[in-house]
Amino acid sequence: MNTNPIFNNCLIVIKGAGDLASGVAYRLKRAGFPLIMTELPAPLLVRRAVCFGEAVYSHKTTVEGITAHRVGSLSGAQDLARSEVIPVLVDPEAQLVKSIKPQLLVDATMAKANLGTSITDAPFVVALGPGFMAGQDCHAVVETSRGHWLGRVIYQGQAEPDTGTPGIVQGYGVDRVLRAPADGNVIAFAAIGDRIKQGQRIAVVGGQEVHAPFDGVLRGLVHSAVRVTTGLKIGDLDPRGIVEYCFTLSDKSLAVGGGVLEAIMASEVVRPKA
Repeated sequence: MNTNPIFNNCLIVIKGAGDLASGVAYRLKRAGFPLIMTELPAPLLVRRAVCFGEAVYSHKTTVEGITAHRVGSLSGAQDLARSEVIPVLVDPEAQLVKSIKPQLLVDATMAKANLGTSITDAPFVVALGPGFMAGQDCHAVVETSRGHWLGRVIYQGQAEPDTGTPGIVQGYGVDRVLRAPADGNVIAFAAIGDRIKQGQRIAVVGGQEVHAPFDGVLRGLVHSAVRVTTGLKIGDLDPRGIVEYCFTLSDKSLAVGGGVLEAIMASEVVRPKA
C-alpha cells in the first residue's frame, strides 16, 4: 500500500500514536497519504494491540493489515513515509515539524490541552478533542466525545470538554477502567485478549494486586516499561467477551479518523481553490 501519487506532496505528521491516533493513521494510510507518526520514549498506551505506537516497544507492529516500524532518525522516517509502512519516530516535542515543514499536521496526543501545537505549524493543522480552539490553535478540531457529535469537524469553536467518565458498555462504566493502586511498573499476570474471571489477578503494581471487577476480556494493559502513578489508567476490561475487539480498531477511533480525513480532503492543501 504505497502512497497515492495524487498525494505525494501532502506529507502528514501525526503527533501521537495511541488508540485514536492509530484510527486516524489507518484512515489516512488507506487513502494513500504519506505519513510520519511521533511518540514519547515510553508511551502510555492502554490498547496496545491496536496502537501503532506499540512499535516503540516492539520495533514493529501491525494493526488491521498496516504495519508500523520504529525508526531511529528523521531521515529514516522520511524514507519510509511514502512506503507501505508507517514510520514511528520517538520525538517527544515533535521537533521534526520544524525541520521538514509538513503540509499537514494532526495533533492526536489526546492530552486534553494544547501542549505546543500552533496553527502556523503547517498549512493545515487538525487537532483531536478538547483543549484546542479551531480558528485559533488549529484550522479544524475533530470531536472525540462519544455521542451524536462524534467525528464531526469543527471549524470555529472547540470540542466538548472531557468528562473523565468512560462510556457505558453492557452496564459497566467506571469499573471497566483498571487503575494503578500504587506507584510503580505494571507486572502483568494476564495478556491482552485473555478471558478473565471476576476476582482474577490481572497485574501487580508497587506490590499491590489489581483484580478483575467482573468477567470479561482484557482489552488493554500498559507496557511494563512505563512507570505509572497511583490512580492512573493502566488497563481496560471489556464485558462483551469478544476477543476480536481487542485486536481491531474501535468504532470511535475510525469515526474520529473519518473526521480527520474529511477535514484534510476539504482543505486547500489537498483541494486548492480554482
